[in-house]
Amino acid sequence: MDKPISNSEQKKGRIWKWLKISLIPISLILAFLFLRSLLSAKADMDEFRIARVEYGEMENSISATGLVLPSYEIIINSPIHADISAVHFQNGDKVKKGEIILELDALSTKLNYEQLKDELELKTNNVSLLKLQYDKNLLDLEADDTIKGLELQNLESLLKDEQKLQSIGGSSDENLEQAKMRLEIAKWQKKKLENELAYRKRSLEKEKRNLELEVNIQAKKLAELAKKVDESEVKASQDGVITKVNKAIGKKVAEGEELVRIANLNAYKIEASYSDLHSSKVKVGMPVRVRINRVDLTGYIESILPEIENNTIKCNIVLDDDANAALRPNMRVEVFIIRSKKDHVLRVMNGPAFNGGIEQNLFVIKDGIAYRRKLKIGISNTDYVELIGDIHEGEELIISNMKEYEHLTEIKLSE
Repeated sequence: MDKPISNSEQKKGRIWKWLKISLIPISLILAFLFLRSLLSAKADMDEFRIARVEYGEMENSISATGLVLPSYEIIINSPIHADISAVHFQNGDKVKKGEIILELDALSTKLNYEQLKDELELKTNNVSLLKLQYDKNLLDLEADDTIKGLELQNLESLLKDEQKLQSIGGSSDENLEQAKMRLEIAKWQKKKLENELAYRKRSLEKEKRNLELEVNIQAKKLAELAKKVDESEVKASQDGVITKVNKAIGKKVAEGEELVRIANLNAYKIEASYSDLHSSKVKVGMPVRVRINRVDLTGYIESILPEIENNTIKCNIVLDDDANAALRPNMRVEVFIIRSKKDHVLRVMNGPAFNGGIEQNLFVIKDGIAYRRKLKIGISNTDYVELIGDIHEGEELIISNMKEYEHLTEIKLSE
């Protein structure tokens, strides 16, 4: 037989039933709050780097390293085989045009110069002497020719006399023949003399010309040697800075051996190095941007060196402003070789938040809360990253490294 339940027990049962029913929504609320705490957090805004999305130009570039060099260097070689007798400037010294940098012992060259000078004077005298001899011989030959001409006239007169005498019976045929013979011989003698005179004129002129050429050659050698003697005092040919000088006093240097290098510090160029992985992408004439601290200079690739060293390729860059005040010799700079450009694209400053992926979860700030949003990434460089997708100009992104917050959907930011 069933025992009746008391009112108090019935009341307890009802309370327990209502408690169980109320525990379900409370558990759901607590679970929601717990999950929300896992997916959101609070943080100080100062902990993050924040950048604003904007429209602008984007460059697709290849990064390289660069070295600032003088646009050109003048190399001075030794003009003679001699010892270095004195050095007046050192590496890094500034020099002005005409200043003596170092001196060579040119005693031997000076002796050769004096000897060559004496030989030239002797040959010059020989030319003068030959001219006198040439004039004398010509005068003698011309005199002989004149005399022979007078003899010929006399013989012609005698022949006419013999012909008159024979016509009146006053001379024999034999005398007439002899007169004719003497006249003929005289004609041939004069012709021979005229040939000799013409030959002498030509040959003496040639001989004189040969000697004059020898004198000219000797004079050029003498001038060259005089220049070498003068250049034994090695002088700066322009204003600049000495980047290399042979300081070995007493050392013998050969003719043509390098002595000094002077750099022009009024203009510079860039020698850039980049990975050989980009060898097919980099071409002569491509535009470049060179960054010196916070200064950007533009230019173009003038030439690419053919050899590959340590998996890198070198190229020479001409700057549009090659005399910019920020340029210093041997300074290391950043170089960006520009492959292409995009105009008027949405971009944001580059930062640690970007890991190179095509799509990334980024935190976009709105009303003091950073919401996680998936965006596509376009081209990027060291300065900016192109953004594609649900993003608009003026919105702000966190560009700090967000690895420890990547599980969150939102972050409440406090100032």
